[in-house]
Amino acid sequence: MNRPALQIIRDEHAAVSAVLRSMLRMLERGPADEPMRFFDVVRAMLFYIDEFPERRHHPKESDLLFPKLARVAPELMPVIAQLEDDHLRGEHRVRELQHLLLAWELLGDSRRWPFEDAARKYVEFYLAHMRTEETQLMPHADKLSPQDWDELNAAFAQQVDPMVAGNKDPLYDRLFTRIVMRAPAPIGVGAE
Repeated sequence: MNRPALQIIRDEHAAVSAVLRSMLRMLERGPADEPMRFFDVVRAMLFYIDEFPERRHHPKESDLLFPKLARVAPELMPVIAQLEDDHLRGEHRVRELQHLLLAWELLGDSRRWPFEDAARKYVEFYLAHMRTEETQLMPHADKLSPQDWDELNAAFAQQVDPMVAGNKDPLYDRLFTRIVMRAPAPIGVGAE
């Protein structure tokens, strides 16, 4: 059975994971002598997380995938309920991180620790969230009907994250260029 939706989900998870891990590496490096570049890159990473996973990826999971899985595997309801709660709180958590980053940038190092602490907790939370989806939900996907797969494949093929789509979306080229070109190596290709 053809299941490109599952591959899209995995690919989008991999893209999000790469951005989250890169953000942690940025934090390890810190702003050093280039605070403008540092804050610009981290801000772009947080915007990406808000724009794609929170606004495009999660709604497809919540509105389409989770109900179908709950129908064929009702024993998953506690896991789905937790994942739904994660989705509901996710956008707020990203906005809080954006606020904490802005506070650090504008008010100085006294606000660094609150951002770094919240960012590390967020990355840990998000990686665990994706791991739960992949290890506890996706193994049950083979129970879905061909009609379910047709619907999921069509939905997940729309608005695929440009970081994994293979085709560039000119609307987001600037965002990805900013992240990749301005982040220092080995995170991006910017100057050390």
